[in-house]
Amino acid sequence: IKEDFEIIDKNQIPNTAEVKNEEKEKTDEARWSAPILSLAKKASENLVLSYGNALKSASLVGFIPKAVSNDSTAKTSARYHAMEERANLMNMMKLSIKILIQSALSLGRTLDSDFPPLQQFFVVLEHCLKHGLKVKKTFIGQNKSFFGPLELVEKLCPEASDIATSVKNLPELKTAVGRGRAWLYLALMQKKLADYLKVLLDHKHLLSEFYEPDALMMEEEGAVIVGLLVGLNVIDANLCLKGEDLDSQVGVIDFSLYLKETQDSDGKQDGGITAVLDQKHYVEELNRHLSCTVADLQNKIDCLEKTNSKLQEELAAATDRIGSLQEEQQQLKQQNELIRERSEKSVEVTKEDTKVELDTYKQSRQGLDEMYSDVWKQLKEEKKIRLELEKELELQIGMKTEMEIAMKLLEKDTHEKQDTLVALRQQLEEVKAINLQMFHKSQNAECSLQQKTEAISSFEGKTNEMMSSMKQMEERLQHAEKARQAAEERCNKMKQELAGRLDTCRQQMSQLDSKCSTLEKELKSEKEQRQTLQRELHQEKDATTLLKTELQQMEGLKKELRKLQDEKQQLEKVCEEQEQALQEMGLHLSQSKLKMEDIKEVNKALKGHTWLKDDEATHCKQCEKEFSISRRKHHCRNCGDIFCNTCSSNELALPSYPKPVRVCDTCHTLLLQRCSSNSS
Repeated sequence: IKEDFEIIDKNQIPNTAEVKNEEKEKTDEARWSAPILSLAKKASENLVLSYGNALKSASLVGFIPKAVSNDSTAKTSARYHAMEERANLMNMMKLSIKILIQSALSLGRTLDSDFPPLQQFFVVLEHCLKHGLKVKKTFIGQNKSFFGPLELVEKLCPEASDIATSVKNLPELKTAVGRGRAWLYLALMQKKLADYLKVLLDHKHLLSEFYEPDALMMEEEGAVIVGLLVGLNVIDANLCLKGEDLDSQVGVIDFSLYLKETQDSDGKQDGGITAVLDQKHYVEELNRHLSCTVADLQNKIDCLEKTNSKLQEELAAATDRIGSLQEEQQQLKQQNELIRERSEKSVEVTKEDTKVELDTYKQSRQGLDEMYSDVWKQLKEEKKIRLELEKELELQIGMKTEMEIAMKLLEKDTHEKQDTLVALRQQLEEVKAINLQMFHKSQNAECSLQQKTEAISSFEGKTNEMMSSMKQMEERLQHAEKARQAAEERCNKMKQELAGRLDTCRQQMSQLDSKCSTLEKELKSEKEQRQTLQRELHQEKDATTLLKTELQQMEGLKKELRKLQDEKQQLEKVCEEQEQALQEMGLHLSQSKLKMEDIKEVNKALKGHTWLKDDEATHCKQCEKEFSISRRKHHCRNCGDIFCNTCSSNELALPSYPKPVRVCDTCHTLLLQRCSSNSS
């Protein structure tokens, strides 16, 4: 067994001479170098003492005989080496866990993967798991990895299946060592590392496949380490597996972490407090585990009590059933005895009856031979009838298919008619809305017409007044022109007559000039008035033209109104016709629905009723009398069952038969009721 611990560098370990030189040069380093040497001396002394004591105890107990051979010495030395390695690993595990918990408490109990004490803890744990591993030979070479026993946890504890699947799904891991390290990381993050390793230690017969008998996991030291690992549940680890090269990491133990500085009394008190806190957390974790186990045990006890009560109830029920079955067995025995007595009596009676029947048989055989010939003839006739019925059946099947096709067509027609009905109703609503709009427009147009007719009548009055005033002005102009003409004639006469009377004429001329000037002024004013009147006339003419155009527009609106009224009348007629068509469609639909119901009933009748064979029926379905030579079988053409002559004496015309056919009494009453309901 060769489990060597790797040291970082031998040169890093300080010699005594170097320590003395450094004490002279640096006083700070002297604080930790002296306790290191003292600790090393104490460790070596302890190892020597333990080795001597172990040899003495082994010789006393009988493990090492006094006459020792070479083989026995080799075995004892190997055992001692194994014990020493287990003890060293256990001590290293204690130190690493203690330092990890102390550092975690000082940092706030949350650790990353870069934290050195945590890395060293995983290295020590890996060495513990590797101790005493068996070497497995494969085609590639020798394989020695601790991931094999860790894979057993998935089978023993189903809670660890998540860890196994996540480790297998990591693409970066290619070796078993890397997978084992990832498994340990995830178990620590779940705070179930101690639980999983405890499950492994409980099944040592499975671990024997992977470990030697004197390995750490197979001895008591493994249980001690699992107990120490429970204290790590106080720590919260936040470890990232992505980006870390777990396959190629070298498991090296750094002993410098475990060489502590000398502390003062205050430091010792702080260490004592932290130790007490660690013990407290450890006890709390143990209490939690114990409470969980107690709760599980109580649940198991409750389940067992429930199952026990159920089993007792079932026992009582079973005993009751056994008693009832025994009573039934006694009753059945009594009934069997009675049945035996009755059967013996009936056998005697049947023997006597058979003798009498033999005599009657011999007598009736002659009559039966005669009847046989008659029955043979009837059989031939029935075969012919059967062939005819098969042909009728084929016709019925054809009718059935035609009826199904007709049903589908009728359903399509009904759907189309319903769609058209919905469309017609929508059109009706649209027409009603258009009629309302047109009615409102016609009312508005009539109101505007009345207003415009009133305006036209007022404008016509104004135009009449203007025409009368124009006529008066024209009369005045004519009178003025006549007076002017008369004055001019007078002037000419006066010039001719009174050429010598210039002085007097001049005076008169001046008067006449003044009169002319006044008349000219009056003429100018009258011309201006005439121009203004002409302008007003033009304006009134324009107004009249506008009114005429409005009148024309009103006439166009009246025409449109008449057209709309005609369209309204036409639409009302169309609506009435559509309502009549809807009523007719409703009647047709109701008739088609009735036809559909009839067809469905016929289909149901065709589907539900089957033609019974002659061999299947031995009794009449209605009166339940047995068929014989005198009581013949008759098929009902509606339901297909077999009846006697009295129960199927009625005849009715069916859809599948053109002539009236034999029908049973029940089908006869049903068909009559259906015909009466259809006629009503």
